[in-house]
Amino acid sequence: MEFDLMTGGRKLRDVQQLARDAEAAGFSGLVLTETGRTAYLSCAAAGLASEKLHIGTGVAVAFPRSPMITAKVAWELADLTGGRFDLGLGTQVRAHIERRYGSEFAHPGPRMREYLLALRAIFAAFQGTEKLDFQGEFYKLSLLPAAWTPGPIEHPNVPLSVAAVGPWMLRMAGEVADAVHVHPFHSTTYLNETVLPTVAEGAAKANRDVADVALYIPVFTIVGDTEEERAPLKELAKSQISFYGSTKNYAGVFDQLGFEGTSAKLNERLKAGDTAGMADLITDEMLEHYAVTSTWDELSDRLVDRYQGTAARLIMYFAERMAQRDPSAMGRWGEVARDVRARG
Repeated sequence: MEFDLMTGGRKLRDVQQLARDAEAAGFSGLVLTETGRTAYLSCAAAGLASEKLHIGTGVAVAFPRSPMITAKVAWELADLTGGRFDLGLGTQVRAHIERRYGSEFAHPGPRMREYLLALRAIFAAFQGTEKLDFQGEFYKLSLLPAAWTPGPIEHPNVPLSVAAVGPWMLRMAGEVADAVHVHPFHSTTYLNETVLPTVAEGAAKANRDVADVALYIPVFTIVGDTEEERAPLKELAKSQISFYGSTKNYAGVFDQLGFEGTSAKLNERLKAGDTAGMADLITDEMLEHYAVTSTWDELSDRLVDRYQGTAARLIMYFAERMAQRDPSAMGRWGEVARDVRARG
């Protein structure tokens, strides 16, 4: 089980320093989100600043970029990092795709499935093992003159991971992806009763071994040796869970544990602009399921107990923010990282 740090929205030189710090501390990898800044440039910065750190997008938005554009960027990053790059993609939601990016969103599930297949076809063409001739419903790609191909590289098998929450996307991921980016708003019940069996269905449909489909799992951690130390992280976790949980697509994650109606209540307060009231709806009982609360000494035990045998990569959602507030936290996170990796 690998142990990664999540970040996003940093200036490129700051990303480089973070990559050096994370690698020195003992983290396995750095996962770059796409928010106000592009994930791909951050990946390049991190790749140049590190020697062994696994670098991945977690996740980059797919549809505003054609598969060819994404493939070329991923190919260069795989080459730059010597095969340390993992391409993680997500659909985002309709409002952002249509109103922020000005791109097509219709049929997001089938479109993403085709996008992944198109990427593999392009990679094969770049490597020279196949001629480019991809004919899909959403993408038709058949022109790749020699002057426009980046050419073969030493590590051409770029892993493709996809963000998936609902059954359709989880099945599709099991069928065609190398890994699933599980949503940070999850419970072990959701993992065991929804994610694992549904991914297995998709794998079986494609005659694949489900063991070949890795799970990348971001985790909300409320860690500290005293209640006072944990208090701000507890509020941060409540705020983040309430934000994600207000999206109707995630209502089932509440309902599955008997917290029916929570998503609708969160959405009502979101529309009213009552963000503090949203966080108040997240109870301590909910936190037991959707976050890991622990002292520093117990944290690796708690993470291993909860995720061993399920997660291929654990991604620490709050670690970077903690290190920004207190640089000494990076050393403590490093101790946890080394222990989890050794036991995994």
